[in-house]
Amino acid sequence: MNPKDTLFESVTQINKTINDIFYEVCLALPPNVDSDGIWGAHVLAGSPMRSSFPVFELQIAVIFIITQLCHFLLKRLGLPLFISQMMVGIILGPSLPMGPLTKFKQILFPYGSPDTLATITSLGFSIFIFLNGVQMDFTIITRTGRKAWLIALIGLIAPLAICFSTVKHFTNELNDAIGRQSMDLHVVYITQTTSSFAVISSLLIDLKMLNTELGRLALSSALLSEIVSVTVKSVGTSVVGNLHNKKMAMVMLVSLFTFAVTLPVMLRPLMFWIIKNTPEGRPVRTIYIYIIIVLMLCSGAVSRSIGQSIFLGPFILGLAVPGGPPLGSALVDKLELFGTWFLLPIFITTCMMKVDLSLDYTRKSVMIIGAVIILAHLVKVLVCWLTAICCRMPIKDASLIALILNFKGVVDVGLFASLHDKKLVHSETFSLLMLSIMVTAGIVQSAIRFFNDPSRKYASYQTRNIMNLKHNMDLRIVACIHKQCHINPTIDLLELCSPMEESHITVDALHLIELVGRSSPVFITHGLQKKVASSTHHSFSENVILAFDLFEHDYPRAVSVNTYTVLSPVTLMHEDICHLALDKLASFIILPFHRRWSIDGQIECEDKKIRSMNCMVLERAPCSVGILVSRSCHPITKLAVIFLGGKDDREALWLAKRATRDPMVNLVVYHLVAEDETRTIHEAMLDNAVLREVKLAEHSSFQSVTYVEITVQDGPKTASILHAMADKHDFFIVGRRHEINTPQISGLVDWNVFPEMGVIGDFLASPDFESKASVLVVQQHEASK
Repeated sequence: MNPKDTLFESVTQINKTINDIFYEVCLALPPNVDSDGIWGAHVLAGSPMRSSFPVFELQIAVIFIITQLCHFLLKRLGLPLFISQMMVGIILGPSLPMGPLTKFKQILFPYGSPDTLATITSLGFSIFIFLNGVQMDFTIITRTGRKAWLIALIGLIAPLAICFSTVKHFTNELNDAIGRQSMDLHVVYITQTTSSFAVISSLLIDLKMLNTELGRLALSSALLSEIVSVTVKSVGTSVVGNLHNKKMAMVMLVSLFTFAVTLPVMLRPLMFWIIKNTPEGRPVRTIYIYIIIVLMLCSGAVSRSIGQSIFLGPFILGLAVPGGPPLGSALVDKLELFGTWFLLPIFITTCMMKVDLSLDYTRKSVMIIGAVIILAHLVKVLVCWLTAICCRMPIKDASLIALILNFKGVVDVGLFASLHDKKLVHSETFSLLMLSIMVTAGIVQSAIRFFNDPSRKYASYQTRNIMNLKHNMDLRIVACIHKQCHINPTIDLLELCSPMEESHITVDALHLIELVGRSSPVFITHGLQKKVASSTHHSFSENVILAFDLFEHDYPRAVSVNTYTVLSPVTLMHEDICHLALDKLASFIILPFHRRWSIDGQIECEDKKIRSMNCMVLERAPCSVGILVSRSCHPITKLAVIFLGGKDDREALWLAKRATRDPMVNLVVYHLVAEDETRTIHEAMLDNAVLREVKLAEHSSFQSVTYVEITVQDGPKTASILHAMADKHDFFIVGRRHEINTPQISGLVDWNVFPEMGVIGDFLASPDFESKASVLVVQQHEASK
């Protein structure tokens, strides 16, 4: 080997065996870390490419550039990011000959430098494993139903037993075919039949299935499977590593048990003490974060000293940290960027650079190892599918959960690299295992995307809206709360629905909290579980629970309230809302507007995450939806409906008619009629039927209803009319959708800032509409055909 292609003084081959090549390496002391620059008056030893730090920087830059280029192409196929990172390892490794660029690869990655790079970036994998433990909700095991236990345990044990029996039965034939490499087959099927919680969690996040019922079941099964497999693997490592020394094996087992039990038992109370001494709304003190990081590094050294993987200690320590805010989220915020997004991708690439596809692979070894990999996956898919079917799951859902639990990812990359470094598998087997990760991940994710259509989840259900409610049916409402300022306006709107004993209202109040520092979403039913899983979450939801309990108390026998707290990623909150509305047979969902006004009518804050969530709910809701724009909190007495025609306007008018049961509420219905009517006969008949009841109610002595018909020519005329009534009312109810060619809004469509509010709703909610009146924008639900 040419010393110029290395960072060493000399590299001499001294021995070669079937599996290994041994070199004598001479290193200059002190090592040449930095150079004096490209134009410096250096000798050979001082050039940038013979200095470790410039080479390290260039390696990182090249890896990230090629990774982004690969992901730019592969993401269009729906492939995850880590496959692009693995592809970079193949490109930069010895597998892919690149002609003239081969020399550049040798200069960029001189002999010995990939191992140094992998050692440094192993810290990223250690941080990833630690955060994986932090984000695990370990108490989910105690709350998991029988279905998750059966799928996890049978899906782990049965494939292992079947694969073991098959390989054992053909032991002699396999030894004759591939010799010593047949011992790798036990490692192959064991690693292929286990599931990783972090890998499954990442897949569900990518597919936006994390907080679906199927996603929760898959996550619970993966957690149980990983806990069992990690326990068995750790015990097996202690025993197998000391087969010839029973006393040492017993010492290692006792040390492992002591370490695994003592670490959480001693540290978890301290973690809760830190949370207890952190003022609400304030961040955890930095000194506590640093102490935990130091403990994470020390735990890896301790686990290695008792014969275990260096990553076992951080995993156990992570389980001892309470997930979520303030401590779990603080650790994620501090470590995720550096560990997961910076070091971990480089670690994956360096692991893949150990794959050498240019080796002399025999056809028999490739076919046999490939057959065992395929057998392990097929058996696991079949076992998980049959178990799910036996648990009375639909065939489609059973197929999806079987595919999800067969997904492979980052954790498997680190596991196979560790097995290769410890020489527990041959290089050929290691290469095929790494390639199997890419193939499996690509096939499984593509198959799940094909079979799972989230847009159709709530599509084929019966019509659920206020207008079609029967006279004696309860009005069921899902009220969504994000912040403290949303509570009172929502309760004011619920009071506007005139709850009475003969017209009962059932409210499901959903307090939505962004999921931070935790992998598994949390859905808490406060009616069934008085004690919230975390004291921090309880303090966040306490005001919501108290406010709605008082509302229920104010309307005895007229209102029933159920309160829930949901911790979920913002991108998936709409799934929780829609699922609850579907489960509770709700007719109406109340969503807060993403803007908040100050007392003087100015925009105080704006949350784009809430807006995105509102748009997703409008698209998929299984019932009618209302977006509430709150400008003031006071009893609603002067109510107005802007009626142009259409199903959403009819739903808005029906809700307003319900409000007139309260004698304190005065309703004015403004019917804006175009000079040139463009509605269909059917729509006109439906509109006239609803308006006829309003006209009759206007002449009733029991209700304060006024009907006003106004003829308009175009949008500007409509705008001037709306401006004129700005101070006459304290609450407006309008429909969201109208036909594009409706004359009453012509010209206003071009100024529509927030399409989810509709043209009229957006105009009434804009800062230019100088009014202190609140607005409710209504979208009616219709069953899909």
